[in-house]
Amino acid sequence: MPTATPSAADRVYAQVKRDILGGGLPGGSLVTEGGLAEVAGVSRTPVREALLRLEGEGLVRLYPKKGALVVPPSVDDARDVLEARVVIEEWAARAVWSRRADLFSALEAELEGMRATRTSGDVERLVEHDRRFHEILVTAAGNAVLTRTYQGLRDRQLTILAAQFRRDGDRIDRAVTNHVRLLEILRTGTVEGLVAETHTHVHDAVAALQAPR
Repeated sequence: MPTATPSAADRVYAQVKRDILGGGLPGGSLVTEGGLAEVAGVSRTPVREALLRLEGEGLVRLYPKKGALVVPPSVDDARDVLEARVVIEEWAARAVWSRRADLFSALEAELEGMRATRTSGDVERLVEHDRRFHEILVTAAGNAVLTRTYQGLRDRQLTILAAQFRRDGDRIDRAVTNHVRLLEILRTGTVEGLVAETHTHVHDAVAALQAPR
């Protein structure tokens, strides 16, 4: 069955969201419908639709006749997201345990992608591999509602995560090490060990929010 071609609104939405999450459009940036329409080669109507979707996700705030302001996430926003993440990820760790062997190949691929960023310093690529590593586990746990909720949480967190990686180069090494540990526990550890490491993994990110800038 052929894959449906994304609509103009879908393409604009995906590109602007990618720019926000990757840091190309940092918090406080103002974009206009006309500017986005010109870059994308489309009319303003699909741009308006895309911006409305992004506003619904909390990534931009619309100002009539002015444009859309990229919303800079606060430390409180990020802490709330991380606390919600740990609830879903600890649940997923237990739910997926009996099927974990089916996930090793996909998880290893994301981990290898993270390792490659140690030399390239490509922060956008790093956060995408980080995101997919965890989404593999959550999606495999089999609850579609929690998976969608989790994906929305990660979208909001990635803007801050990318900023942390750019500010502190050592965070890349720590992120890779943490994911190696998670995969090792999945291979040779216990479900309780995975739950405990998942808790530690997310709460380390909470601690990083409070580190001096």
